Amino acid sequence: MSTQPIYLALYRGRRDGTGWRVWLARATDWLTRKITRGQYSHCEIAMRLPEDTPDGAPLYECRSASIRDKGVRRKVMPLPPDKWDVIPLPASQAMAERLQSLWDNTRAAPYDFAGAIGLAIACRHSSRRWFCSEWCAQAIGLPESWRFSPNSLPAVVYAFINRGCQL
Repeated sequence: MSTQPIYLALYRGRRDGTGWRVWLARATDWLTRKITRGQYSHCEIAMRLPEDTPDGAPLYECRSASIRDKGVRRKVMPLPPDKWDVIPLPASQAMAERLQSLWDNTRAAPYDFAGAIGLAIACRHSSRRWFCSEWCAQAIGLPESWRFSPNSLPAVVYAFINRGCQL
């Protein structure tokens, strides 16, 4: 993995479509935002790909843990600015290596639903399961990554970047 730009992508959108799965996704996004007291319901570590969508939107390789995809996964997708905020992270060889190592060691690990709920009600987190902000915080190199929500993580990342700290 090279030292290409790496981003923290934060989902604040509303899922498009109809049907019970869409309504369930909207409900879980809403609940996540309420529990974590913020505008974000999900986060990803993203790297820009050289190709674009047919309509010219940038594509990103995104890695995270997703309840919808049942755990840690890699997904190529656009991050439309009307639904996602993207924070450039200070790229370094150390971060690229940490990201690759975490991916190699957690690929396809199950989603940690209890850990995600534990952010609000103090459940124990699992060392073998992951939720999105925990996985992203670990990739960034933050200690006690299970303590971060999709709304607390960007605040900490901005604080580190604004102070000129290396992630």
